[in-house]
Amino acid sequence: MKEKIIAVFDVGKTNKKVILFNYNLKPLSEMEEKFAETTDDDGFACDDIEHIERWIKESVSKLIRSDKYDLAAVNFTTYGATLVYLDAEGNRLTPVYNYLKPVDDRIPERIYKKYGGQDEFCRRTASPALGMLNSGIQIAWLKNEKPDVFSKVRHILHFPQYLSYLLTGKIFSEHTSIGCHTALWDFDDMNYHRWLRDEGISLPEPADVGTLNEVEIEGKKVQVGIGIHDSSSSLAPYFSSSQGKFLLISTGTWCINMNPFNTEILTADQLDHDCLCYMSITKKPVKSSRLFLGHLHEVAVNRLNDHFRTQPDYYKSVKTDKRLLEICKRKCGDQRFFFEMQPYSRELKEKLDFFVFKTFEEGYHQLMVEFTELTVEAINLIIPAEDDIENIYITGGFSNNQLFIKLISDSYPMKHVYTSEIINATALGAALVILGTINPLIKPSLNLGLNIC
Repeated sequence: MKEKIIAVFDVGKTNKKVILFNYNLKPLSEMEEKFAETTDDDGFACDDIEHIERWIKESVSKLIRSDKYDLAAVNFTTYGATLVYLDAEGNRLTPVYNYLKPVDDRIPERIYKKYGGQDEFCRRTASPALGMLNSGIQIAWLKNEKPDVFSKVRHILHFPQYLSYLLTGKIFSEHTSIGCHTALWDFDDMNYHRWLRDEGISLPEPADVGTLNEVEIEGKKVQVGIGIHDSSSSLAPYFSSSQGKFLLISTGTWCINMNPFNTEILTADQLDHDCLCYMSITKKPVKSSRLFLGHLHEVAVNRLNDHFRTQPDYYKSVKTDKRLLEICKRKCGDQRFFFEMQPYSRELKEKLDFFVFKTFEEGYHQLMVEFTELTVEAINLIIPAEDDIENIYITGGFSNNQLFIKLISDSYPMKHVYTSEIINATALGAALVILGTINPLIKPSLNLGLNIC
C-alpha cells in the first residue's frame, strides 16, 4: 500500500528542493535542483521562472504516477520580496524581478513624503527602506517605469502564492508573505497600508496560511496549500513544540534573530539598525534583527588563513580555550577586526594587523569574541524592557561552532540556550501548517533536535 505524503517545494535563491513528508512529518525523500539564472527584460539577473514552472509541474506529475507514494497534498515555501504580475486572463506578464535590482530613489521617496516621511512610513510598515527588497516598492517601480505593462496587471501575487496558483488557478494572499518587509502592511492598523488604495492598487484579502484547495491533476485529487514565506515557515515548528517563550537565532550567510513574543512597536532607532518585523503563522508581528554574520565570518577567516597559511576549514578544528577567551575578554574594547567604540559596526576593518596574534587559534578566539558582541547587540535590539523570554534556540551553521555557542550562553546566563538541529525546518513548517487542515486529528510529535548548551 502506498504511503500518503505531503510534498513541499522549498524554493530558495540558490537551491530548489522537493521534500516529501509522511503524516508524522517525517522526511522521506529530498530532491534538490540548482537552476542557472537568466536575465529580465532590462538585462538584470533573475530566477528562471519558466524553468521553475516546468520543474514544479513535472515533479507533481511524477509524484502522481509514483508506485511508492500517494500524493495527498502540496505546499510551497519561498524567499520573500518577490512578486508576480498576472493579466486579466491569468497569464504572467513579467519575469520574476530580482529583489537586488536597483530602483530610482525618487520612487520610494515620493511615497515616504506623502505618508509622514521615511521614518514614520517605515515604522508603520515595519519595513526598513530597502529598495526592491520592499516588494511594495516593486509595484510602485513597475507602475512608474513600465506603465504599459502595469496597465495590463489585474492580479499581484507574492511568490509562494504564485507557485500555488500554477496548480490551482486561484488567487490568494496570506499574512506571512505580506508582513515580510514589504512596505505593504500597516502594523498599526493590521491591514494593507492606505497608500495602495490611494494609488489604485488592489491586492487580495489575506487568507489563513493553512488554506487548502482541492484540484484534480491527471485524474487524481490533490490538496494544494497557498504557500508561506520561508522565514515564518522556519518558525512554525517551534511554535508547535517549544515549551515556554523563545527567541530563534537562525544563522547562515545572514544571522536572523526572531522574537515572536515582543509586542512593543518597532521604533525608528531599531529600523535604523536593520530591525524589521515578519508575520508569524498566528498573524502576529515577529520582531527581528539581522546581521551579515556568515559573510563577515567567511571574509575574516580567509584573511586569517592567508596570514597563518592554514587550510580553509581549519577553523572548524579550533577548540574552546578558556585561557584565550579570558585574554580576549580582558582586552574588552580593543577591537582587532571591527572598529573600536562604534556601536552596531557591520564592516570589517580594511587593514587588519594579524601580527598581534601568536597563533591562528588566538586570532580566531578574538574574532569570535567580537562576532558575539555584534550578535548580542543585534539580539538585544529585539528583547523588550519586560523580558520574559525563557529559551534561545540557535539553528544553522553556527549551531556547530563551539566558540559561538559558548559565548552566546555566557552572554545570557539567565536563559536556557539550545542548539536545534531540525533538518529542512522551512519545508517542515510548510508541511505542518497544512497538516492540521488535512486532518485535525493528527497530532505529530516533532523532534526539535535540541541540545542544551
